[in-house]
Amino acid sequence: MTIDTDTRYYALVDSAQAAIERDDLDQAIAHLTAAIASDPSNTGNTLLLSNIATLQRHKGDLGAAARNYSLALDITPNAVTLLLNRAALYVQMDSIALAQRDYERAAELDPANTEARYSLGMLAAGRNDYKKAEDYFNEIRRINSNSGLYDEGMGMMYKQQGQYDAAVRHLSRVIEAHPTAALLGNRADCYLTAKRLNDAEEDIRRALDLSPNDPFLFLLRAKLNKLRFNRDDMNRDIELAVAAGLSRDYINAALNPTPSK
Repeated sequence: MTIDTDTRYYALVDSAQAAIERDDLDQAIAHLTAAIASDPSNTGNTLLLSNIATLQRHKGDLGAAARNYSLALDITPNAVTLLLNRAALYVQMDSIALAQRDYERAAELDPANTEARYSLGMLAAGRNDYKKAEDYFNEIRRINSNSGLYDEGMGMMYKQQGQYDAAVRHLSRVIEAHPTAALLGNRADCYLTAKRLNDAEEDIRRALDLSPNDPFLFLLRAKLNKLRFNRDDMNRDIELAVAAGLSRDYINAALNPTPSK
């Protein structure tokens, strides 16, 4: 079957793409919405609804994004990518039970999907069910012994438990294969707790090379400078973290944690 791309529907889709390229998300959403209205039965509407939802998520309109992911899933209920996207959105909205359901459905539909199992493991760790979390991470290793998600999950779980040496071992394996700012930042946080300040400094430097405006990396560097009694540098990094989007209350709580009883 030949698809006629010289229609209002595809012209609107092209206009939406042009709007995205100039970072006009409102106009892109308007064009995609108009495209769907122009041809309600078009099989491409699932993708357009998903794109609208993703744009709304970028804008912070999370409720509308959830509704549009759900409309897309009404059309194609077994679309694993859509389930994963909606689940991640639900996590962002703190709707953990809904996220759990979507991740479980994605794992059921795609037995080889490691992303769903990683997310299920992280949700289990979040409720302190470490045995269940480890079970999910071990499933990842069974499915794909080369997947970095196994070591990433185990590393994050051990970090949460305060087992920093074990966390560093697992995170280091992933970083060796595929360093990211988030992984380096998490390992640096472990190093800071263990007072391995030179190692922390190196990870923070590498992470900032990858993500120069990440507020959490500025916060980590502020922690490092506090431990080194470099107050001027600490204050500089606090201001950078605030300018990049972190609140002063959050920063103060992170730099001055309440002692555990």
